[in-house]
Amino acid sequence: MTDKDLTSKSPWTTEAMQKRLKKRYRKETAFKAVGLSGLLIGLCALAILVISIFTTGLSGFKETRLTIDVYMDPAIIKAAPDLDEDARIAHMAKVNHRALIRNSLRLSFPDVKSRRDIMALQRLTSNGARDEVRQALIDDPTIIGKTIPMNLRASSTVDMYIKGQISRDVAQSSRKISDKQLVWLDKLNAEGRIVKGFNWIFLSSGDSREPELAGILGAAIGSLLTLLVTLVIAFPIGVATAIYLEEFAPRNKWTDIIEININNLAAVPSIIFGLLGLAIFLNVFNMPRSAPLVGGLTLALMTLPTIIITSRAAIRAVPPSIREAAIGMGASKIQTQLHHVLPLSLPGILTGTIIGMAQALGETAPLLMIGMVAFIVDVPEGILDAATALPVQIFLWADSAERGFMEKTSAAIIVLLLFLVLMNGLAIWMRHKFEKRW
Repeated sequence: MTDKDLTSKSPWTTEAMQKRLKKRYRKETAFKAVGLSGLLIGLCALAILVISIFTTGLSGFKETRLTIDVYMDPAIIKAAPDLDEDARIAHMAKVNHRALIRNSLRLSFPDVKSRRDIMALQRLTSNGARDEVRQALIDDPTIIGKTIPMNLRASSTVDMYIKGQISRDVAQSSRKISDKQLVWLDKLNAEGRIVKGFNWIFLSSGDSREPELAGILGAAIGSLLTLLVTLVIAFPIGVATAIYLEEFAPRNKWTDIIEININNLAAVPSIIFGLLGLAIFLNVFNMPRSAPLVGGLTLALMTLPTIIITSRAAIRAVPPSIREAAIGMGASKIQTQLHHVLPLSLPGILTGTIIGMAQALGETAPLLMIGMVAFIVDVPEGILDAATALPVQIFLWADSAERGFMEKTSAAIIVLLLFLVLMNGLAIWMRHKFEKRW
């Protein structure tokens, strides 16, 4: 039989088989197209989300200031020359700084006469401007009786207008800034008295009712303290549990039940852990509400399954020959684990731990359940102080009626995303740097 006869009788050359092949190739092409379309849609949605967050949030890192010639009126300050340093500082704190700013603004706008217009003129500056005047008097008492040009923080409404978030083309009733205030701002702008700069107070202060004075330092410190408690509790317990289950626990139905429950706990909604923390740590043990200690313990419960699962996988990846060689050299089983298996599996364990901590950093629901949703102005100094966290701070600002908090919300999201990217990047770097391939 010739090759031509074999080819003519091959089932792959029949017309029916060719149709089936073409149909299979069409299905494969369609499947690839659907997968690629889904990937492109996901990337587009992610790009739209990131662009919208950064477009809104980058302006939150900027602030607007008004250059005002402030007359340090001795009649208002009433400073006694014979006061010691502590008494002088205490006296300067009681000075009517708002009156100093108001009178200085009236000197710059002599046409403003009515009480309503004077109050509207004063609202161009933030409530934090008086703190800046007070600090200037404390730092240099020799300025009393002089006119000092000061860059005072503008109010949130003025700040949004300068940033283009409030349009002057709409009716006055539809915006929070009046026509008269726009005229005054035009005059200040023409004189070069409107200054833009980086909003350092956003990174260096706690929360505030005023959008232009609100910062994330308190929430950031609260998150760091909470994560510190979470790491101290979850890491040693999780690693010890993984070593026991993987190396020492007998294989029976009880260990199977424990393993199944650990895997199930990794998929439990985070709010359940918040309810557990509320019931145990607050209601049973009467721990301080809204404290990083309680938040860290609650997040530790949530993070433990993730650390245990990833640690077991890392320990399991160590070749049995390492264990056999250590035992053959006379090491005990515990020495084998602590001196050989654990160091070799540590990169994978740390990677899983960092990923679990990153997940805990972005959680809001458990912290809401234990009271970390409170309005906290002061920056916490310890794990027992009242505090909030970055995700909760974002939730509070997003729920605020003040429009000025919109950009603060997006700016805080940017900071949180940077933390998450850094933590996940650290996990990827550690995995590639220290991972051993067997």
